[in-house]
Amino acid sequence: MANLRRVLLTAGAAMLAAPVLAQSARVLPGMTEGPFYPPRRWRDSFAGGGDWDADLTRTSGSGPARGEHLALWLQVADARGRAVDDADVEIWQCDALAAYRHPSVPLEPGRHDPAFQGFGAVRSARDGSLKLRTIRPVPYPGRTPHIHVTVRHPSFGELTSQLFVAGDPGNARDFLWRRLDAEAQGALAMTLMSAEGDGLRWQARHTLIVPA
Repeated sequence: MANLRRVLLTAGAAMLAAPVLAQSARVLPGMTEGPFYPPRRWRDSFAGGGDWDADLTRTSGSGPARGEHLALWLQVADARGRAVDDADVEIWQCDALAAYRHPSVPLEPGRHDPAFQGFGAVRSARDGSLKLRTIRPVPYPGRTPHIHVTVRHPSFGELTSQLFVAGDPGNARDFLWRRLDAEAQGALAMTLMSAEGDGLRWQARHTLIVPA
């Protein structure tokens, strides 16, 4: 977390100063959480009780995760353009070997990346902002690269969706992406930009629009 915090402060502080999106912004389309959402009871018992912070690229006692590291800046705002603070945000995705951290996936040597956390959780700040470090998502059999995301807050309850990489050639072949209209695709497409320092390859800023 210290490394992530340092990079975000030095490389992207201006991003957090950007205004919340306008009222016409599209609420995140609801999507399935998929079969690999890690159950809370399993997470609490895994690896001695929960290395599930906002940095998915390291686990206790391991080196950096494989893959292209991504600094992911998110901001939670409602459909009226108001920042949403104290929103609980979770993300989960497969590792660079296309394996999820889930009790149904055996932890066999060579099948998964032991340094990749697989799941992370963080709470939004007063301006709705939050920061995570993960890897650029990779294709999963039958799916384009994507990151699952769930947002919870007393004002609207719970919303689960997925984030995609804008312009990825696999999107056109993805059955869930193809079901979305152009506006919905725009709400879920992350634009990746190059990043430098602290082992980062990419950075992205995306606003998660939730019901007002």
